[in-house]
Amino acid sequence: MPPSPSLPRGRRVAADAPPRLSDASIALAGLSAVFLFEMLDTSVLNVALPTIGRELGSSTTGLQWVSGAYAVAFGALMLLFGAVADRVGRRRVMLVGLALLAVASLATVAVTTTEQLIAVRVLTGVAAAMTTPGSMALAFRLFDDEGLRVRALTVISTAGLVGLAVGPTVGGFVLAIAPWQVLLLADVPIAALAFVGIRSGVAPDAPAGLRHDPVDVGGALLGAATVTGLLVTPTVVVGATTASSWGWVAGALTVACGVGFVVRVRTARHPVVDLRLLARPLVSSGLAFKAASGLAVAGMSYLVTLQLQFAWGWPPALAAVGTSPQVVVLLAGGRLVGPFVQRVGLSRAAWVSAVTVVSGLVVFGALSRHGYVWVLVALVLVAAGMRVVGVVAGASVLTGLPVDRTSMGAALVDTSSELAGGVAVAAAGTIVAAFVTGSITTVPWTAPRLSGFEDALTIAGLGLAAVAAVLVAVGMLRARTSDAPASTATPAGSTTPAPSTASAPATAIATPAEESSRA
Repeated sequence: MPPSPSLPRGRRVAADAPPRLSDASIALAGLSAVFLFEMLDTSVLNVALPTIGRELGSSTTGLQWVSGAYAVAFGALMLLFGAVADRVGRRRVMLVGLALLAVASLATVAVTTTEQLIAVRVLTGVAAAMTTPGSMALAFRLFDDEGLRVRALTVISTAGLVGLAVGPTVGGFVLAIAPWQVLLLADVPIAALAFVGIRSGVAPDAPAGLRHDPVDVGGALLGAATVTGLLVTPTVVVGATTASSWGWVAGALTVACGVGFVVRVRTARHPVVDLRLLARPLVSSGLAFKAASGLAVAGMSYLVTLQLQFAWGWPPALAAVGTSPQVVVLLAGGRLVGPFVQRVGLSRAAWVSAVTVVSGLVVFGALSRHGYVWVLVALVLVAAGMRVVGVVAGASVLTGLPVDRTSMGAALVDTSSELAGGVAVAAAGTIVAAFVTGSITTVPWTAPRLSGFEDALTIAGLGLAAVAAVLVAVGMLRARTSDAPASTATPAGSTTPAPSTASAPATAIATPAEESSRA
């Protein structure tokens, strides 16, 4: 990838920024390990869900929350920890989070019930909320040059996507010879590697790069309660014996917290999220694309596991082989990201890749019950799209924000993806629980029960695809706005000038025509 022009003077963040990617190899190794944990942890857990359900005697709802508890804690607390990191230091918060991750992973050894595993997953989600946003923020701040920034984010995302890709394959074979706890204990050495890399390779945050206004704890807690309500309410509606009453209560509390959050961030002197910054085209479009991708990827991962191992009765090892095509696409596609973005521009690359991910979910929902070939097509489409959208959507958001909001920006990127992914798992699990009576892990499968189960997978897949398509449409509309000259204007009432890079969606990787005109 040809080098991109350096940032304007106002966007420089370090006088001693590394001139080459290799000069920050230790730091990038640590930051990549953080993202590897996030993606590997989720992927290996998904392939182990049937085994966990059988060994712990989990109900359908309990099994759903083994997967969903992590997303709830992660999505609910990222804004709070992003705000804290921008004030006390991204490196410091990440190191504490990595220590918590190692402790939570070790606790898996003592798990004997579904409830205990859910508690462990909550702690793991808290650790992820402290560490994952900082990985993107520190990588973005490590370099002055936009080209190096995107390349650094590509390296980090590659580590994570490799984990997501190989997780089901490796996990399936590990389950054939070892207990499922081994899969989650893998987080311990990853946390140790990340701790050493960040401790040794990343300098402490300079005071000038930190914010000094107080953290809006009230706004952060209202946001956390809103996220939690959005993820928990569907389960309450289906799982409670008095579903209608508890569902209304949970829904009403969620709406109340959401309204309170909006009022709080609009009136607080130092809000946890500045809505004027979210209105910037690069920020809002990037968040929409990331949310669409997160919803589709999480929904696909969860539904494919159910399809292969429950509907078709594949053992974990065979299911691992069945998901291996995405490994090939993710690994082979790494070298194509840069040239693709350079050719079409950052904005177009974002929506094209998001549309590709959603298309994979549509194929799965509509056709997967007719044979594995359609699952294969869906996996390839999702893998090809997610290989690009993870980098370009994050780069768009961070490019559109002031330099002292990078942790918050990274937290917003991950919150949008994790919230969408959590909603996808909660919605899919709710639909399956509504269509299939009894536990999917213990009740015998009959022909009518299997038919209802596959109907649930179809409805869940197409329903999630429709929601993701709406998010892509919103992102495309906002991306078009970012092409307009007016997008460089400072939002009304804002005291922070808009970054000069926010006016062009392809600043991170210039197109050949733009390079020629600059020359």
